[in-house]
Amino acid sequence: MPSAHVSGGLPTGGRRTVFDGRMPAAPGDLRVEGHGIEPVPETNRYGGAGRLFTVWFAPNLTMTGVFTGTIGIALGLDFTTALAAVVLGTVLGAVPTAYMSTWGSRTGAGQLPLARLAFGRAVVLPGVLQWLSSIAWDALIGLFGGDALARLAGWPFWLGVLVVMLAQGALGVLGYEAIHRLQLVMTFVLAAAFALIALRMAGSVHPAWTGTAHGADRVGAFVLTSTIALSLSLSWAPYASDFSRYLPRGTARSRMFWCTLLGLVVSFVAVQVLGLWGASVLTDQTAAGVDHVLGGGAAGAFGLLAVALAALASNAMNDYSGSLALQTVGVRLPRPLAAALAVVLGFPLVLWMHAANTTARFQNVLLFVSYWIPGFVAIVVVDWLARRGTAVDLAAGTALPRSVRPPLLAFVGAFAAAVPFMDTGLYVGPAAHALHGADVSYYVAFLVALALYAPLRVREESRVRVREEGRA
Repeated sequence: MPSAHVSGGLPTGGRRTVFDGRMPAAPGDLRVEGHGIEPVPETNRYGGAGRLFTVWFAPNLTMTGVFTGTIGIALGLDFTTALAAVVLGTVLGAVPTAYMSTWGSRTGAGQLPLARLAFGRAVVLPGVLQWLSSIAWDALIGLFGGDALARLAGWPFWLGVLVVMLAQGALGVLGYEAIHRLQLVMTFVLAAAFALIALRMAGSVHPAWTGTAHGADRVGAFVLTSTIALSLSLSWAPYASDFSRYLPRGTARSRMFWCTLLGLVVSFVAVQVLGLWGASVLTDQTAAGVDHVLGGGAAGAFGLLAVALAALASNAMNDYSGSLALQTVGVRLPRPLAAALAVVLGFPLVLWMHAANTTARFQNVLLFVSYWIPGFVAIVVVDWLARRGTAVDLAAGTALPRSVRPPLLAFVGAFAAAVPFMDTGLYVGPAAHALHGADVSYYVAFLVALALYAPLRVREESRVRVREEGRA
C-alpha cells in the first residue's frame, strides 16, 4: 500500500499533522506512540501474527466476562444449556472480529480509519458511537477492577476505581507496543489467576445442573444468553485492525485470523464458564465473590489483584481504540491526549453504575454499547469484499466523491429494524416480547444492513464509474 499521508482521507503532501507522530520501531519500544490514524508505512512495520493471540486473549480475562456468564443461570437456564449458548454466541461474534483483524497488515490502518472507505464523511456516526462505546466499556470493566483494588488495599470504592483508570490511561497514552507487551505478560499472569479461581471453585461451588425456565421461556433465555455472549466478542470488531496495523504486509492472513479467533474464543468461553459454574456466589459483587471462593488470605489477595490487573489490561485497549475513533471523526487532538480523555469521562460512569442496581445497569449498558456494531460490520465487510483483488489505497479511496446515502441508509435502517427485537431492562421490543425474551436484534441488524447496503453500493459504483468516464 502506498505510504501517502492522509488526514480525514485527504493527502497532506507528506507534512506532519496531528494525526501523525512517533511510531514504535520494534518489539519492546515502550516510548509514547504519537502516531494517530494515518496509515503505518511499510518501512515501520514489525512483529508476527502470534502476538495477536495474546493481545486478544489477556484483555478478556476480566470479571465482566465472568459476570456475563452468571446471567444465563439468572435467566433460568441449566449449566449445560447455558454453556452451549455461551459457546455459540462467542464464536459467532469472534469470527467477524478475527476476519477484520487481518485487514491491519494489508493497509497499516486502524478499523475506524478504514471505515472511511465504506462510509466516507458519514464515518462520523459510527466513529462517535465507537468513541462512546469505548468509554462505556471503561465503566463496565473498571467497575470490577476498581472494586477489587479497593477491597485489596482497604480503600473506598471511588479511590480504587480512580487508581485503576489512571493506570489504564497511562497505558493507552503509551500506545500500541506497550499494550502488546502488557498483554503478553498478562496472558500468563491472568491465566494462572483464573486457573486458581477455577480450581478453588470446582471444590467448593456446585453449578446449577437444573434450570427454572421451561418451554418457550427456556428457548428465549437461551437466545438472550447467546446474544449477550455474542455482544462481548463482537464488541471488539470496531477495534480489530487497530492492533494489527503495525504487522508487515506479508504476514500470513490465515495465521492472523486463527490467532485472533482462538484468543477471543478461548478467553471468553473460559471466563463465562466460571460465571456459569459459580453463579450462586458470583453475584453483582464479583470481586467479593472471588475473595470468598479463594478463602481470603494470600490466595484471595492474589485473586483480587488479578481482577484489578485484568481491568487494566482490557481498558487500555478501549482507551487506545477510542483515541483513534475520536481522530477519525475529525477531532484534531493528539492521540495520547485523546486516550487520556476517555479515562476522564469513564470515571463518573463507573460511579453511576455502582450507585444503584448494578446488575440491571450492567446488562443495559452491555447490550446498548454494541447494538450498532452488526450493521457496521455488514457495511465494512461488503465494501472490503468489493475491493478484493485490488490494492487498498486509503488516501485515494477516501478522496473519491461518493454519496453518503448508501452507508447511512443501511446503518440507520439496520438499527431501526433491530429495535423491535431488542430485550433490555430499559426496553423490551414487541418482537422480543412475543419471542419470550429472545433477543435476535444483532442478527436482524446484520441481515438488514447486508440487504440494504449491497445493492446500494453496486448502484453507487455504477454512478461513480459513469462520472469518471464522462470526465475522461
